[in-house]
Amino acid sequence: MPPEDRFVTFLNLLGDHLDDHELGSQDLAAKLYVSRSLLDRVVAAAAGESTAKLRRRVLLERAAFRLRTTACPVLDAAVDAGYSSNEAFTRAFERAYGVSPTAWRSSAAPIHIPARNGVHFYPPGGLRLPARAKASTVNFTADLMDQHTDLVGRLIDRAGTLSAEQLDKPIEIGVEGIDDHPTIRSLLSRLVGQLDMWNAAMASVPYDFAVEQQESLDSMRERLATAGSGFAAFVRSASEQDRLGESFVDATGCVPYEFTAAGMIAHVLTYAAYRRTLVVGALASAGAPEVEDDPLTWFAP
Repeated sequence: MPPEDRFVTFLNLLGDHLDDHELGSQDLAAKLYVSRSLLDRVVAAAAGESTAKLRRRVLLERAAFRLRTTACPVLDAAVDAGYSSNEAFTRAFERAYGVSPTAWRSSAAPIHIPARNGVHFYPPGGLRLPARAKASTVNFTADLMDQHTDLVGRLIDRAGTLSAEQLDKPIEIGVEGIDDHPTIRSLLSRLVGQLDMWNAAMASVPYDFAVEQQESLDSMRERLATAGSGFAAFVRSASEQDRLGESFVDATGCVPYEFTAAGMIAHVLTYAAYRRTLVVGALASAGAPEVEDDPLTWFAP
């Protein structure tokens, strides 16, 4: 197991045993099937502090939170933090926070003790692990679009298990002004068409809406492969190059229409979320295989 993974495993184990004060570093190492010396080296390299110091700091942060938010006696907070006496706890607390536990109750200072590793106690009762990779707003915008195009492809595949009658069955729930008489087929076609349409708008090329009339699933897949990847590539490059404020003029209609890259991307994701939700529900009602559409899964740790 790589040292990074072993450190994360250690943090998960520590979070599960914060209140087991009899469990020492040797016991934690045994639970990880490594030696005490190896665990200490891994934690020191990843966290910049020893195993015992990291644990004491997190327990002090938890005690600080409880003192701030409850009326628990200082002695109870001391015992919960693993200290055998009020005096020892008070000395450690004052070194960390600069004030006594009693004075801390009315303090507005943050509960987190500075640590470069980013591992801290977060209420109500656990550790929050630092991100294993930095996620910028630039990457997040592009990843949202990647998740969208991937999901549309999977929805089309699920729709392939249905009959033509099921694909064209009216969806009873609708919103005035968005997609008159929606069906699974029409919504999927519009989800693909959105991307195709905005690619055309950026190039000031007319978009033929006729392609969305009773479009076959094979046609949708083919269009998504080019329109989806093209639109997602634009979002990534525009984000990375700080060009989200870039303006475009679509002169293919009766009146030229001006829009920004940011407005276009937000528009696509806003209306796509509504259409995808309708399709997911309609597919489930029709008995199609389940599809996981929650972004929590796509952006899982």
